Amino acid sequence: MKNINNQNRLNSIWTKSLARNLHPNGNALVDHLKTIHQENTGFTEACASSCRDEAGRNSYEWLSEVVPDNASLCVLDLACGSGPLLKILFDRNKNLNLKGIDMCPEELVLAKTRLKNSGINLIESKAQNLTAINDNSIDIVLCHWALTLMDPIVPVLDEIKRVLTSEGQFAALVDGPMNVASGYAEVHDLIYSYVQEEIPCYGEIDLGDPRIRGSESLSNLAHKAFPEASVTIETNVVSMEGPVTKVAEIASGFFYAAFILKPEKRKLMIKNLSNMLAISKVSKDNERQGRFSMPISRLLVRQSIKSIK
Repeated sequence: MKNINNQNRLNSIWTKSLARNLHPNGNALVDHLKTIHQENTGFTEACASSCRDEAGRNSYEWLSEVVPDNASLCVLDLACGSGPLLKILFDRNKNLNLKGIDMCPEELVLAKTRLKNSGINLIESKAQNLTAINDNSIDIVLCHWALTLMDPIVPVLDEIKRVLTSEGQFAALVDGPMNVASGYAEVHDLIYSYVQEEIPCYGEIDLGDPRIRGSESLSNLAHKAFPEASVTIETNVVSMEGPVTKVAEIASGFFYAAFILKPEKRKLMIKNLSNMLAISKVSKDNERQGRFSMPISRLLVRQSIKSIK
């Protein structure tokens, strides 16, 4: 993964629209996301893999627990990125029929390298149009931290329902409530305050469909898309500790907003974020230690009350 703190400020159709106080459309969002992932492949994985819950699981591992260890199922990783979730599933159960879909070819290149000789089918496609997947052919659809970024979201859910079997499951890892992770809201507000100095309306119009970010609105959306399914949302907290500057850099890299900052602004933000995240004055190697925690939620939609065996 490239160090985002050495990158130039991101310019996309989406950011240029915001700077002119315009409302970016869906095409602008796709362009924005593709631009970020082209220039910073693998950045989501860096933070998500580093943060772990009290049981020692990162968010990929927590989401992967939805898939049984000993079953021969067909599993689709929607917005698979560089392939970390597929790798976990493949290593755990070689009998799974695994597929991955992502709209960014640069991320898929990383995934192909990681999953070499695995036989996993990787497909370049948008989530709103899964034409490469047959009706009722997938037992479990997983989506790790990408549902928040998809707009329009209803066609995505319609496609997921179409490809799932009658007793299939859909599970997604999404943002959790800010107040369940100590200090997370302050980290969010600090990063956004720097971005809003350059683009004042940033945050008023955020990436994706805002309904995904609230547990109640997400539950309502899932119930509407899957009216006969059971829907549950579980909340968890993951954290990382280490040299405070490194923690601040990885944490800031998880926020898409951070890519909008110019290099000099980003350095200043990292400095202030490091002070916020510091948990010690010095360590034995004379470098302060830092801690970052963030909330996560796991949406689980079961097409049938009967569990998959």
